[in-house]
Amino acid sequence: MIDALHTFYQKSKQYSDIPNELFHKYNVKKGLRNDDGTGVRVGLTRIADVVGYKYVDEVKTDDEGELYYRGIELRDIIANISKNQVCGYEETCFLLLFGYLPNREELQDFCKILKDHYELPDDFLETKFLHMPGKNIMNRLQQAVLALYDYDDAADDISVENTLEQGLNILAKLPSIICYAYQSKMHRYNKKSLVIHPVQQKLSIAENILYMLRKDHRFSELEARILDMMLIVHADHGGGNNSTFTNVVISSTGTDIYSSIVGAIGSMKGPRHGGANLKVSSMMKEVIREIGYTDNDVEIKALLYRILNKEFYDCSGLIYGMGHAIYTLSDPRSEVLQGYIEKLAESKHKSNEYEFYQRFERCAKEVIWDVKGIHVSSNVDFYSGFVYEMMGIPEDLYTPLFVTARTVGWLAHNIENKAYDGRIMRPATKYVGAVKEYVKMEER
Repeated sequence: MIDALHTFYQKSKQYSDIPNELFHKYNVKKGLRNDDGTGVRVGLTRIADVVGYKYVDEVKTDDEGELYYRGIELRDIIANISKNQVCGYEETCFLLLFGYLPNREELQDFCKILKDHYELPDDFLETKFLHMPGKNIMNRLQQAVLALYDYDDAADDISVENTLEQGLNILAKLPSIICYAYQSKMHRYNKKSLVIHPVQQKLSIAENILYMLRKDHRFSELEARILDMMLIVHADHGGGNNSTFTNVVISSTGTDIYSSIVGAIGSMKGPRHGGANLKVSSMMKEVIREIGYTDNDVEIKALLYRILNKEFYDCSGLIYGMGHAIYTLSDPRSEVLQGYIEKLAESKHKSNEYEFYQRFERCAKEVIWDVKGIHVSSNVDFYSGFVYEMMGIPEDLYTPLFVTARTVGWLAHNIENKAYDGRIMRPATKYVGAVKEYVKMEER
């Protein structure tokens, strides 16, 4: 069967080839990207703004990166979240969904709504995880979210109000879903002890993740605050990122929110999107095996040249975690992370490792400038895996944690599109093949 399919595919190339010049001839934007690398505008939003460059005399020019949630810059949000309790992510969810910062009473009411939806259905743990553990956590998340459809008496009600309630229900259950999916996988496929902690009503989303993940369910306040901050940093990234756009495209057909979020999770799984932090982690492990935590810039740069020359790691020529589709001089999310990493590294006795990451980033910027003549910065993925590693969070959960954080962004854009656009997404393509007549079987 495989040999036959290979033969068919090779034969098909003569009928399927699309020369690159045709994209320019018909002004078709590959990847919905303009010639200068900016994205083709596909909508309007008031939810988030991603700023990575500016135009000077109509020329795209590098600039310091900024990320705005409902007009408030990310650094401002992080600097001012409550110091009395770990609920910055919940406050950010409120801001993204409703457009304004809640007062104390509104935040308490919103947190209670989320907590009232923490619990999974009675038979969900046994039937969806313990009896059916998955080899890939992201695929298991898709199955679990789609399974929640069957427990919803108004699953196909796509009104804005019902979509909001459904989305919050999914968001509130994701900490249990990702932790149970991981624990059941470890038990079935890795022969580890099965650890199941029930979700705690008194804890925030970040705290519950740490509580349910750890055997002794213990965590420090610093760890909880950093995970809370990580969720805030990943909560949204504008309407054009792949998973958010996927969610809106699917939703525009009039389908249910469960299907839309499942599609977004599938998008998030890819290594060019949410799975990028895994590529960084994998690359850095190979780098450290090769040269250790050296403080020799010459040695680090020599390895970086090998990476760019497709002579090391996966031979792709990519230094994962460096550069971004929008950000040029800096990624505000990466800068926010670095403001917290030093404290965490000190508490985990990993200061030497953190210094190596910083040195590697600096050397990478210099090498990329030397080879490609462009300025780049580290993106959020460069440090996020290192943060998770220091907190003992397994790699299997790096991207699922991204899903947990970004679900509120998906929900906010889903609702905004329902309320203010409402048309089915229907872009066009240009047919560039030949026109042929049908050939009868006996004449082929």
